[in-house]
Amino acid sequence: MTAPDGYVTIAAMDFLTIGNITKDLIPGGYTVGGTVTYASVAALRLGRQPGVLARVGPDLALPAVYAGIELHALPSQHTLTFENVYTPDGRVQTIHAFAGAIGPQDVPAALVQAAPPIVLLGPLAGELDPQVAELFPGSLRGVVPQGWMRRWDARGRVSHQPLACEADVLRHADVLVISTEDVDHNVSLARCYAETVRTVVLTRGQHGADLYHEGQVTHLRPRPAQQIDPTGAGDTFTAAFLIYFSETGDPIRAARFANVAASFLVEGLSYSTTPTRAQVEGYLAEHGW
Repeated sequence: MTAPDGYVTIAAMDFLTIGNITKDLIPGGYTVGGTVTYASVAALRLGRQPGVLARVGPDLALPAVYAGIELHALPSQHTLTFENVYTPDGRVQTIHAFAGAIGPQDVPAALVQAAPPIVLLGPLAGELDPQVAELFPGSLRGVVPQGWMRRWDARGRVSHQPLACEADVLRHADVLVISTEDVDHNVSLARCYAETVRTVVLTRGQHGADLYHEGQVTHLRPRPAQQIDPTGAGDTFTAAFLIYFSETGDPIRAARFANVAASFLVEGLSYSTTPTRAQVEGYLAEHGW
């Protein structure tokens, strides 16, 4: 398809993320974020050709990294705009502007006809219809469900409500990645989700991750990191996991690979320290899988 002005279309896209791009407010301006951005940058640096389907408002200037990402931009009056403040008690989020919804009717036919091997659903504010996953039955479908768990008040202040074990969105996932924050530190919910989803990963920040796969639970230790900015760590983890899992079929090795990839990301601002495949594999070769 023809890309909008300033956007580049890349051939052979093999990692598609669907959800809205965000403007993440920082002092003096904003950075461009969202699951679609962090996961796509990770995929790009891990040797894949990423694509994004998102609503984008006229208020957004895309960073240079998007020159390497195939963007299918849907129109919107505004770009989804977040403010993240990290406190000793956790992250405080506020939504300042919303973008429109994305449903099955919004997915270009070309994306469905040439379905990529990996599709990641990454809603940020309930904007994505889970039925979109049904358009890609032959793809490895990952889900980062944060956007379906967020609630907000009249001021835009965000709170979380964990997914119910019987939530319909679960049946659309081959791989579900959630954080301890997503489940309000009730880790038993991960086991509950694993009754519906074949592979579930519970990320635990500096404490690593727990992998639930076909009835077995494995704890993966983290790579020690000097954390500067944790934004996007879960998205980077998810992209790395899906890529390595699709290549090897080994969820434990994939989780170890993803743990290391995410640990590099948090050592810099935004996605500036997203690692290459050589960095991740080099660390694992030295320290063991």
